[in-house]
Amino acid sequence: MSNQQDQNQNQNINSKDFLIGTLIGGIVGAFSALLLAPKSGKELRGDLNQSASYVKERAGEWKDVAYDTSSDWKNRAVEGSSQFGKTIQEKSQELSDKVKETTQTWQNRNNTERQAEQAAKEVAEAIEEASKELERQQSDDAKEVETASRA
Repeated sequence: MSNQQDQNQNQNINSKDFLIGTLIGGIVGAFSALLLAPKSGKELRGDLNQSASYVKERAGEWKDVAYDTSSDWKNRAVEGSSQFGKTIQEKSQELSDKVKETTQTWQNRNNTERQAEQAAKEVAEAIEEASKELERQQSDDAKEVETASRA
């Protein structure tokens, strides 16, 4: 365990030394660049101002391009959402019409079934009445035959 702790401590020290060396090297390099620059301070400031103006102009151009592009995207989004809304409205109307049509079909079927049931009941009642009438006639005929045979 102590061997692993020693390795971790050595790595931390090596990392710290590397960062310190990099920082010192960067400072020395920047200072050397300023001392060895081929231009005077006035010329260097002028170049920096000119570069800053150029960057400012380019940023303005990029801003305009970004504004135009965002306007185009906004218009596309508005157009797309409008088209999407119309499509949804059309599809919902179609669905509503189909539901109404299906409901009407079911109601018609139910009415037809009820009418058929009513007709079947009427036919059954008529058959039953005819059957009872036939039984009465047979009973009456049987009585007449019986009366005729007695006489």
